[in-house]
Amino acid sequence: MTLDLEYVRAQFPAFAEPSLQGQAFFENAGGSYTCQPVIDRLMRYYHQRKVQPYAPYAASQLAGAEMDEARQRLAAMLGVDTDELSFGPSTTQNTYVLAQAFRQWMSPGDAIVVTNQDHEANSGPWRRLADEGIELREWKIDPDTGHLNPEDLEDLLDEKVRLVCFPHCSNVVGELNDVTAICARAHLAGAFTCVDGVSYAPHGLPNVGEMGPDIYLFSAYKTYGPHQGLMVIRRALGEVLPNQGHVFNGDTLYKRFTPAGPDHAQVAASAGMADYIDGLHAHHCPPQPDPALRAAAVHDLMRAHEVALLQPLLDYAADKNSVRLLGPRQAEGRAPTVALRLAEPGAEVAAKLAPFGIMAGGGDFYAGRALRGMGVNSDHGVLRLSFVHYTSKDEVDQLIGALDRVL
Repeated sequence: MTLDLEYVRAQFPAFAEPSLQGQAFFENAGGSYTCQPVIDRLMRYYHQRKVQPYAPYAASQLAGAEMDEARQRLAAMLGVDTDELSFGPSTTQNTYVLAQAFRQWMSPGDAIVVTNQDHEANSGPWRRLADEGIELREWKIDPDTGHLNPEDLEDLLDEKVRLVCFPHCSNVVGELNDVTAICARAHLAGAFTCVDGVSYAPHGLPNVGEMGPDIYLFSAYKTYGPHQGLMVIRRALGEVLPNQGHVFNGDTLYKRFTPAGPDHAQVAASAGMADYIDGLHAHHCPPQPDPALRAAAVHDLMRAHEVALLQPLLDYAADKNSVRLLGPRQAEGRAPTVALRLAEPGAEVAAKLAPFGIMAGGGDFYAGRALRGMGVNSDHGVLRLSFVHYTSKDEVDQLIGALDRVL
């Protein structure tokens, strides 16, 4: 089944915004456009329900119910229990809180495995635990390809390892890591796993329950929603780690790792992400009562469209002698997040693309360890071109034409 791009783009007000006409958006890895159902829910909440939720009066009851709806529907799409999904201010802050919980739970001499492929959000907080006597073991990428070899992880695992942290895919390498297989390896060694899904979730919500990570993190604002960090913590781990929330919230799994009160309106608006996914399913597919299966079908629609658009861009970059393409050259094995090492600094090239209607970014994108691991000076940085399922073939053609003129 082919994605109906006209229908898709009609769900995003940005494509009807006069000031954005002629502009092709290729910085989606930094934050996606917001879909109409999220905007509608956010507006309704602020207009009708901006009160303390869960009180006995009507507006408060509606406010709390919509917050509960967001958690219930998105958790079901992710294949986990409702109380295994938490909302926090950002993925970075969610990870920091988790690191404090592990700091209290672990003992000096215990070990954590981190990678140098990660965004700093799933690296820095864990590395700081070395100051508490926790041993840090680095799972290193291949310096030429950026690939994380699972066989290399095997050499790092032993009875001291309590946690393995790695990305579903890197925000500069783009390669899709086999989360299921990596988690299985870690679990056999007695370790928990923390997966950064920020760069993957915008390309289709994964079934976290089937894949097997103990923690899965992603950002709503990169997944067509409001500025929230979503955090799955499976029960077996969440009930073992020390409570980081208010003492009176210690018995509620989804409150144990969110010390501050949630942003009520943004949590409620996150239900619009589920509205969008269900709307895509209803438009393209036969009825399906299982939310996880609906999400899986939409995931496959998104990925098929992205793969078809991505391969010409990868071929173009790979054929340019002046360009170093980071990560795989085949679209099937990566997300449509393409980092290019060029003769000029990435930020300068991004600025040169802007007059041609290309919205892109340059820099290290908080992935300096990954860039340095591949021999790229993080100050020089890369040009990053990232898109999602609402991107059109015409926009990719516009990008390649602009790159031709600039390079």
